[in-house]
Amino acid sequence: MKRVALLCMGLALGAANAAEAQLTMQMSNGWTFTFAGNVNAFLTYETFGDDGNTVTPGGLIPGGGAQAETRIRTGLLPAFAVFDAKGKEGETDLGVHFGFAPQINCATGTHDCFGAQIDMRQVYLTVGGGWGQILAGRELGLFGRQNILTDQTLFGVGATGSAGTPGLGGVGTTLGRIGFGYDYPQFKAQMTYSTAAGRPFQLSIGLFESAVNGPYTKTELPRLEAEGVYTTGQTKLWLGGIAQSTKNPLNDESASAYGASGGVRFGGAVFSLTGSGYYGKGIGTTLLFNLGSCTTGCGASGSDDLRNSYGYIGQLTFTPSNSKVTLAASWGSSFLEASDTEGGDGKTENTLVSGGVYYQATKSLKVVGEANYAWTDDDVDGNEKNTSFAPALGFMLFF
Repeated sequence: MKRVALLCMGLALGAANAAEAQLTMQMSNGWTFTFAGNVNAFLTYETFGDDGNTVTPGGLIPGGGAQAETRIRTGLLPAFAVFDAKGKEGETDLGVHFGFAPQINCATGTHDCFGAQIDMRQVYLTVGGGWGQILAGRELGLFGRQNILTDQTLFGVGATGSAGTPGLGGVGTTLGRIGFGYDYPQFKAQMTYSTAAGRPFQLSIGLFESAVNGPYTKTELPRLEAEGVYTTGQTKLWLGGIAQSTKNPLNDESASAYGASGGVRFGGAVFSLTGSGYYGKGIGTTLLFNLGSCTTGCGASGSDDLRNSYGYIGQLTFTPSNSKVTLAASWGSSFLEASDTEGGDGKTENTLVSGGVYYQATKSLKVVGEANYAWTDDDVDGNEKNTSFAPALGFMLFF
């Protein structure tokens, strides 16, 4: 269990542990080459409520009349093939990393797609020493990454990203709690400095390419993301931040987006309790900066055009002593509010209640059973919330 959890987090962060890798090669120049990864497959069935009629920005569950569907697909954690090369020259630690994330599934209802999606998700170099490390390249973002890495659905499915939600989960992975408790950090080009690992507190600060935000498409300055993590005994605390400023090229009006995320995890081998959350202005919902700004009649009001969003997760896991079974349950929600330009009254809610049984069948094989109930709602009188129920069964093999 511990081996799989460590490797899974290593894959998500792009830090495959050589000690866990299936293949390790020592090269003549003193460098080492490692290969590790995972493959997973889940059978999911999703059925939708008949009476939901919520239609609003940020909604993730389709309304009444959506067809039930059965899929065989990758879970929230992508399948990964991870290649690392590391060496030491003088007092400097050097490394390069490539992470391929292929999916087993095609788009919903597609029979002859001739190959699933291959995502070159990670490619970066690292330069480090006793002073810390610099990472340059494409890797998971800093803002909110601990929120997703401590989520139980990382080992499962969570929300499916149904056919009723174009572009979200149809071809790639499922959503987990993306849009149901946190924004997706995404794998993005960056230059990030982190203090030395192996200490109770680690700080990471990075520069990222800014993202367009509605009509604010002029990206003169890089975005700043940061994360601090403190670990002591059985307790882990984290706090992160994000800030970017973009302009409307038509009138040079600027809009500044910002956000904060954080959480705490307490527990050991038998149980753990995790709580996390985020709040931001202009950072959007589900995907960072997606729906962060109003899209109609805006572009001249700066930050008044930006929407507030926030979310949270509460999670409990239990593993009986000397057992290969872990039980987990969680509740999480994300909210997107109308901007001041839009009147500031509207609000969309996406909530997911998830329960899972995770059986460590062998040292490398995990069998997962999961049940997920989700809904999309707004504060408009007379609108019934859209609902979804999605059980899933899957296999995850780490090597």
